[in-house]
Amino acid sequence: MNNIHDIVIIGGGPAGLTAGLYAARARMNVSLLEKAMPGGQILITDRVENFPGFPDGVSGPELGALMEKQALHFGLSIKICDVSGVVPASSGKPFGIKLSDGNILQTLSVIVATGAGWNQLGIPGEKELTGRGVSYCATCDGPLFRGKEVIVVGGGDTALEDGLFLGKFAKKVTIVHRRDRFRAARILQERALANKNVEFCMNSIALEVIGKNKVEGLKVKDVKSADVKEIKADGVFIFIGITPNSEIVKTIVKTDEKGYIITGDDMNASVEGIFACGDVRKKLLRQVVTATGEGASAAVSAQNYVERLKGIEYK
Repeated sequence: MNNIHDIVIIGGGPAGLTAGLYAARARMNVSLLEKAMPGGQILITDRVENFPGFPDGVSGPELGALMEKQALHFGLSIKICDVSGVVPASSGKPFGIKLSDGNILQTLSVIVATGAGWNQLGIPGEKELTGRGVSYCATCDGPLFRGKEVIVVGGGDTALEDGLFLGKFAKKVTIVHRRDRFRAARILQERALANKNVEFCMNSIALEVIGKNKVEGLKVKDVKSADVKEIKADGVFIFIGITPNSEIVKTIVKTDEKGYIITGDDMNASVEGIFACGDVRKKLLRQVVTATGEGASAAVSAQNYVERLKGIEYK
């Protein structure tokens, strides 16, 4: 039993780090597994303005670093490694966490906090020119387009937030959206409309990223008139939603039609001992503040589950 974890957390974004913080403070035998760098998608977020406690906002990387530092302070073990699968618990045996290097960690419970990845348009030129003008990260690549013209595809919070961020560098930002109105928060719409660097191409869908060795523009179609035109640009930033990273447990637990893990209020998935939190979970709102709350709930639920298994649950 000494080699068996109480809890293994897969994913090191805000949800996973908060779960790790709570589990470590409860003195559980817990490890967090992250394939890249702890912090998740907030690491590529220029400014977080709606996380409590920061009246003037905080940069995404700074907030991620603070969360990691706090979790480490209470003793959380963070391992940089890639998880290739989860072996269900059976006949008294613990869960197995399969690592890409061939090793398997044993654990009494699993918290899945793997987040989600950016959707792609799937149009000609997108894949070929990714990294050569096509980007999914404004904070990563925005400074490369100083004084140039860029296009943002999308109409949600991320599209407008990152469009405004790009406006700090680019001389013109054109936002292409397939509908006649945005779904982004009103305050973001107001800021975008008031920004002289930002232009709008509404009721339009992207057909093709134009360019040979680098992006030269985007071909778009008006969904009402069917007219096709080309917009010249040096970069195309795509923000059209996300897909949950639930593959490692998709055959084990119940998910919705899009792959989001279905849980109860206690973050327990359809299999006892597996919990999910953050963007990988089916829910109404995907924000840092909801991810941290869910991470805390998942950790406490996992703790209660493990202590029941051990016969030491506080009643």
